[in-house]
Amino acid sequence: MPQTQTTQATFDAIKYKQTTLEQWNQAAEAWDRWGSLLSRWLGPATETMLDMAGITRGSRVLDVAAGAGEQTVAAARRVGPNGYVLATDISPIILEYAERAALLSGLENVATHVIDGERLDELETGPFDAVISRVGLIYFPDRQRALRGMHTKLRDGGKVAAMVYSTAECNGFFSLPVSIIRRRAHLSPPLPGQPGPFSLGQPEVLERAFSDAGFREIRIETVATPVRLTSASECLLFEQESFGALHQMLDGLPDAGKDEAWEEIEQALQKFENGRQFVGPCEMLIAVGTR
Repeated sequence: MPQTQTTQATFDAIKYKQTTLEQWNQAAEAWDRWGSLLSRWLGPATETMLDMAGITRGSRVLDVAAGAGEQTVAAARRVGPNGYVLATDISPIILEYAERAALLSGLENVATHVIDGERLDELETGPFDAVISRVGLIYFPDRQRALRGMHTKLRDGGKVAAMVYSTAECNGFFSLPVSIIRRRAHLSPPLPGQPGPFSLGQPEVLERAFSDAGFREIRIETVATPVRLTSASECLLFEQESFGALHQMLDGLPDAGKDEAWEEIEQALQKFENGRQFVGPCEMLIAVGTR
């Protein structure tokens, strides 16, 4: 039986999350080190997400799957000293970088808390004016539990805003590596509802997820977010160091097979080089819903 059929038929959410935790603990330093790229790449879309969430001075904000905290800092600056941002993540190591980023920015209105984003009902703090999640919701095996947890942490009239990748076709910088690894590792497409980078890429799927969790006044914006680097090799390095999902997919290959996959990925990414610049196609969806 092909490896994909065995893996997909026996998808283990607990094992998946444990692997995810290990990957983010390992990638934490790199994700922090690539912070300037993240600011250039996702900064404008992050401001759109904060606008859609209605975050203003004095707001109380919950950041779910906060990672190294680049968007946490953006939210904290916006809410000002009378506001409050709680950054949460499953990885304690990456949250240390979020806490440090806030301190280095001179922000005293940020706190961190290690928690699984699917278990927000266990979080004692609240209510919040807004909940944000930047490129995190796609990796929750039980995204309905995550969204319902966000819903419970909002005050009446509060908003949840989440940023996710749109379709694979609009995100070549990421979908090309995914497709190459999937082919080389003999992995079939993920099952419907299974976590993955493009699992919420269709607006109707994203809207339905919010609706099923009890949100109203749902709105979705499409935002172009090209990845600008010096070369395909720099993009490869960024993805190797920072994208745990790719390493999870490569896990079944021997070391030589992994090296060959990375070589093919770099060659494929060269199509996005233009002169002395690399511009990787990327498009995000930002969804907002009201409690």
